[in-house]
Amino acid sequence: MTTVAEILKSKADAQVYSVSPSDSVLTALQRMADRGIGALLVLEDGEIVGIFTERDYARKMVLRGRSSGETPVREVMTHAVRFVRPSQSSEQCMALMTENRLRHLPVVEDGRIVGLVSIGDLVKSVISHQRFLIEQMEQYITGR
Repeated sequence: MTTVAEILKSKADAQVYSVSPSDSVLTALQRMADRGIGALLVLEDGEIVGIFTERDYARKMVLRGRSSGETPVREVMTHAVRFVRPSQSSEQCMALMTENRLRHLPVVEDGRIVGLVSIGDLVKSVISHQRFLIEQMEQYITGR
């Protein structure tokens, strides 16, 4: 069973990127494009107040004809943010994501943000673990 802490250690870029609630949606989109990511935490005084994702942009901006340069992130971010702890398993994260239709989960420990895991990070971890198990079984069966 892989933990969130192990997944964070394996990430090439484990930095958490964020915006402020007063930043424009255009600023958030530019930051996401520059980093090649699909979500930003929305922080105010170091506290998570929301998350802004590509899905928020598509559903709350584009479909409603809003202006990215004039709309602050606070008006379109997801306010109810679910998070996980580093000790939680990848299976627990996947269950939480599936149940709540999420693609990103902030990782919080002792009240501070230590990372962000995406569904892609979890799938990569599961595939890696399955490969390891298959190799172990092959070695056992062939006696190598």
